Amino acid sequence: MTTATLTPTIERLPRDESFAASADPAAVQRTATALRQHGFEVEVVADAASARDLVLSRIPAGSEVHSGASATLAAAGISNAIEQSDDYLPIRPRIMAMDRATQGDTIRKLGAAPDVFVNSAQAVTEDGSIVFASFGGSQLAPIASGAGKVILVIGVQKIVPDLATAIQRIETYALPVEDVRIQELYGMRSKINKLLVLRGEFPGRITIVLVEEPIGV
Repeated sequence: MTTATLTPTIERLPRDESFAASADPAAVQRTATALRQHGFEVEVVADAASARDLVLSRIPAGSEVHSGASATLAAAGISNAIEQSDDYLPIRPRIMAMDRATQGDTIRKLGAAPDVFVNSAQAVTEDGSIVFASFGGSQLAPIASGAGKVILVIGVQKIVPDLATAIQRIETYALPVEDVRIQELYGMRSKINKLLVLRGEFPGRITIVLVEEPIGV
């Protein structure tokens, strides 16, 4: 007699697909201008390959570099390029090899203050704010202040008019996508427990790479 393996049912939240559409070129330029006025360095590139090349060129050789668990970075090949390069000291492979039960403090400290942190964001507004959502918050600390340098790769489908629409995009598009991923990986539901909004930065610390095609969530 054989026993059938039960596959957990994936629950799916409604998803607003309008937030997957690319912003028009005028909105991209308004966003880039506003971000620069708020102290962010901004580069606009055509595609994922160009974003990858630019990001890698901005990471100094020998740097301890960490990256978020980002669909954008994965799609652009940035995560793999960082972790497989001999030019950097990637933190993520070190963390993944550690025992969270006995080395939790070391993991927390390594992830919070790298030389360079590379990630994406869930939304960016035309008036120059960048919005992040997180379940646990580990990716927020280096962005807010812990990392020496931050590079954010953001597809232009994430550009929205204002902060209220940014929150709407997170709740009705990014969360439903992430919720499915978390259920498939861990058998639990995702939640928006923590939000970070960047409205300005000291010049030179954060570079925004706007990709002129949809990439990531």
